[in-house]
Amino acid sequence: RQADGRKVLRSSIREFLCSEAMFHLGIPTTRAGTCVTSDSKVIRDVFYDGNPKSERCTVVLRIASTFIRFGSFEIFKPPDEHTGRKGPSVNRNDIRIQMLDYVIGTFYPEIQEAYSDNSIQRNAAFFKEITKRTARLVAEWQCVGFCHGVLNTDNMSIVGLTIDYGPFGFMDRYDPEHICNGSDNTGRYAYNKQPEICKWNLGKLAEALVPELPLEISELILEEEYDAEFEKYYLQKMRKKLGLIQLELEEDSKLVSELLETMHLTGGDFTNIFYLLSSFSVDSDPSKLEDFLEELTGQCASVEELKVAFKPQMDPRQLSMMLMLAQSNPQLFALFGTKANINKELERIEQFSKLQQLTAADLLSRNKRHWKEWLEKYRVRLQKEVESVSDANAWNADRVKVMNSNNPKYILRNYIAQNAIEAAENGDFSEVRNVLKLLENPFQEAEGFEEVKEDAEEEGASAAAAACAQESRSRLPYCSKPPLWASELCVT
Repeated sequence: RQADGRKVLRSSIREFLCSEAMFHLGIPTTRAGTCVTSDSKVIRDVFYDGNPKSERCTVVLRIASTFIRFGSFEIFKPPDEHTGRKGPSVNRNDIRIQMLDYVIGTFYPEIQEAYSDNSIQRNAAFFKEITKRTARLVAEWQCVGFCHGVLNTDNMSIVGLTIDYGPFGFMDRYDPEHICNGSDNTGRYAYNKQPEICKWNLGKLAEALVPELPLEISELILEEEYDAEFEKYYLQKMRKKLGLIQLELEEDSKLVSELLETMHLTGGDFTNIFYLLSSFSVDSDPSKLEDFLEELTGQCASVEELKVAFKPQMDPRQLSMMLMLAQSNPQLFALFGTKANINKELERIEQFSKLQQLTAADLLSRNKRHWKEWLEKYRVRLQKEVESVSDANAWNADRVKVMNSNNPKYILRNYIAQNAIEAAENGDFSEVRNVLKLLENPFQEAEGFEEVKEDAEEEGASAAAAACAQESRSRLPYCSKPPLWASELCVT
């Protein structure tokens, strides 16, 4: 990108807004102090598709206790046995020891104090702590549907913060394989891969700490601590999101996975479904259930949205060639694609074909059936909560309070950020301020919040084009399911 080291307005606004959004969601993160825009311009190919444009340079002031990352310790890496590549500070163990001492002494003083006379035990305690912090951090991400986009070792904080907001995205329609980064062709950083990739990064940190921390010690810590901490913290958080505040039952994990499966089957909006569940009534009044089902299915994907989601991405001739290549020359095929990608495309084609025959009424009926099945299981689980308390009304008030402080009403959806960016690129930063204000209270109904309205009538535009623009950018409340045009947004 010209190697000029300059950041542009759109990416700066996204980072500025999201780091503050994460802080107010209660998730460990770097902060944003200011966002300063200049009149200087640089040329950027936004989608890496050969269509560069001129963009304004911008600087975000980022704030954190430290910006040292896992990758900071990899500058000392010895030559790779396969590629011969090595870190720029290879053999400088003196600097690495200094840096490790600094990190532990400054940011983990209680560990430094407890193990001041044994450096191996101290380093092991530090690695155990950063393992647990990282596991808890990614569990927090999963519980709000946040996808980082580029989880390499250089984007992992040594103190367990969310750091480096690049092609991030909050999921709208729940899809466990959601990829928020348009240039992540293999899905390495997909939503459901985040826990696994963060564990892999900790493994790379462990390698970089040798010999100050022998690998057999760090690998054992990683195996014993990471998955257990992630699963425990994730389930604790999910219980709060579902209002399970009295009992911790083994069956809760299954209830959560069945909820997510139902969300996936119905194309449910991840944020809004969770937010709605606090208004679910435990009693089995059929009319109340029907009303609730109406609300719930209103947060599921329409036939049009599903057609956009499952639209085939390959030219049929290209797919045919790839399938032939996979059969005749697997080595050559491996250079162009993966079996997983081809299978995903075949699945898209199958789903897209089925959608052509599906009516809105059929979809609604199917969605209601799926949700009815899960809600019955949820009701049974909530009844167990009721049976364990003496005052059901007090319990329900507490349940709603806990749910409403763990299920955000507002998140920084891509289209919300895009609205703010487009206004700012035209010199109007009021929408950025509006959105920031909204994100500072993500769990509460916004009072007096007015979204910026755009005038679709542009001089010289035809009536049809104006109507199209009006429809594509019509502003829904920012807590509602996103408009159809939002699904076309691509962040790289």
